[in-house]
Amino acid sequence: MQQQYPSLVFEKAVSELSKFPGVGRKTALRFALYLLRQEEEEVARFVEAIGKMKQKVKYCSICHNISDTETCSICSDHRRDASTVCVVENIQDVMAVENTQQYSGLYHVLGGIISPIEGISPSDIEINSLIERVKEGNVNEVILALSATMEGDTTNFYISRKLASYPVKLTVIARGIPVGDELEYTDEITLGRSIINRTPFNG
Repeated sequence: MQQQYPSLVFEKAVSELSKFPGVGRKTALRFALYLLRQEEEEVARFVEAIGKMKQKVKYCSICHNISDTETCSICSDHRRDASTVCVVENIQDVMAVENTQQYSGLYHVLGGIISPIEGISPSDIEINSLIERVKEGNVNEVILALSATMEGDTTNFYISRKLASYPVKLTVIARGIPVGDELEYTDEITLGRSIINRTPFNG
């Protein structure tokens, strides 16, 4: 039975907050009550920050990471090794790899992984733009740093087939990460070692 609220305006706020990933009605209710107790200026700053994020945050035109400019700070950093590209599923994975401080190359964010069950096909994610980057001839190694799941392995295999005709080294992060684990939840030491000890991808 759905909970009844004494205010329709409050109920609408709870309903909107409950749309966040992993946030149920009870958590959304706590968030709404917290915001209701705050000063108007505090809530206004919160709303402004969310509004500015939506208006001004861009996706990097090269790697699809989030950025305040057309090219993200990683892609525009000339100290990075532009000949190595680490392929990850999402932006959280970029942050996870960066936190290891063991990788100095560039990234390519797919924005998802192939999952027929969820209706996600290769055309739904950024695989074609990865192929274009490799086709330009400046990339020597592509590191497949996707989660150790069936969907991650399927995506790895698909990418390897698409890049088979190009003279690029294809590697995969070492399986220090348990099968089935998501990359973003792996501890920094294990993830760092997995990047350093990457191995050739054999399909």
